[in-house]
Amino acid sequence: MTYTLAITRLGARGEGLAETEDGRVFIPYALPGDLIRVDVRGERGHLLELLTPSPDRVAPFCPYYAICGGCAVQALAPKPYAEWKRGLVADALRNAGVQVEVAQLIDAHGEGRRRATFHARSNDNTGRPASVGFMEARAHRIVEIEACPILAPSMAGALPAARAIAAALSPLRKPLDICVTATEAGLDVDLRGPGALSTAERRSLMATAERCDLARLANHGEGLIARRAPRLTIGAASVAPPPGAFLQATEAGERVLAQLVGAGVGEARRVADLFAGTGAFALRLAAKAPVHAVEMDAPALDALVRAARATPVLRPISNEARDLFRRPLAGAELDRFDAVVFDPPRAGAPAQAEALAASNVPCIVAVSCSPASFARDAGLLLAGGYGLDRVTPVDQFRHSPHVELVATFSKAVKKQRNRRLLG
Repeated sequence: MTYTLAITRLGARGEGLAETEDGRVFIPYALPGDLIRVDVRGERGHLLELLTPSPDRVAPFCPYYAICGGCAVQALAPKPYAEWKRGLVADALRNAGVQVEVAQLIDAHGEGRRRATFHARSNDNTGRPASVGFMEARAHRIVEIEACPILAPSMAGALPAARAIAAALSPLRKPLDICVTATEAGLDVDLRGPGALSTAERRSLMATAERCDLARLANHGEGLIARRAPRLTIGAASVAPPPGAFLQATEAGERVLAQLVGAGVGEARRVADLFAGTGAFALRLAAKAPVHAVEMDAPALDALVRAARATPVLRPISNEARDLFRRPLAGAELDRFDAVVFDPPRAGAPAQAEALAASNVPCIVAVSCSPASFARDAGLLLAGGYGLDRVTPVDQFRHSPHVELVATFSKAVKKQRNRRLLG
């Protein structure tokens, strides 16, 4: 059915919300204050015509906006946009019964995204090259793009390289995910989807890497060619990440998150970094205190360890390969630290949160990319006697509904334990 609707607010996925006699409707690319004509099917609406624009509506800067599924909110003015992003964190905490003041949003877009995943799909029986680009919103169709304005300048060659790789593997007729990361040595590419490659296919990809001047090309994490060793500077250290390694989406985002983590840890004498990855926090924290880094991804942990050993100005970084979902640090293992940094994946880590809640660690700094899973884990810590001191949202996924946050928890500890730590 077709309705004329007034949009009242933005939802958690960046969609405009309106109320009808049949219930709530979610309309992509609509903004609070818009009066629109909408094709409504169930809870979903398709914007047909903008009758009266919101006073907060601005012109989107990307020609693919509302076609490509990468950006949900580009047409909202900066101030209400920041309020919406901050509200995502505040709403998740309130819904979980967690009462705390949420700080103002920190913009950490910087120069733009330093990593992206391009999708390639073959055009069966047409003879045309594979389609390469991003996925259409809520669909599996590829939107072929010429450029993406939210990518950092260091990613300038990423899309041409993705097209060349898709062309080299076009005879396979397999869907490909081409993960590209900008490093100081150039573009680092990891392929997903092609499966085992023949000798001829490997040679073709190696030639493509040469033509596109890639630093490294890997397939499902297995190196095919490394023309230059990819490098990332983290604090005083230089890290050689494994293929496909996780890192924060923007350089500015990693820097801001690390600054907030460092401020939360303060003058801690001994720190644990749980879910440490390649060391975005551990390698910076070790400038002031010994750090114990725990990570289940062995290649990532190995990269951290090698970087630490090659950086003599750092305090000692011990390490442990461990699945914290199945075997969280607990009891005396935690109580030897006076600060713990806790940065789980998007789903959170309730088992580790429960173990932390039962510990006597004076300070916990939590980093999360999901307000909902953070709110759940925060509830566990609060139930264990911790106080939530502050929550700061960080926006490195500009124009998307994703938001990061850093939160600091504290618990009073016995004086004799304080004397032991200081002694």
